[in-house]
Amino acid sequence: MTRRAVLQRVRRAAVVVDGQRIAEIGPGLLILLGVGLGDTHTEAVWLADKC
Repeated sequence: MTRRAVLQRVRRAAVVVDGQRIAEIGPGLLILLGVGLGDTHTEAVWLADKC
């Protein structure tokens, strides 16, 4: 299984779904996390700890 995490330093970021902003942050880290159907909670925690 392939997992990827991308960290990006941002001044601001937002999540928009169907044209509606549902979350936003100010300055900080934006983490894009790609997981697969077979990934478990344990693997997600391991990957988050690496970030």
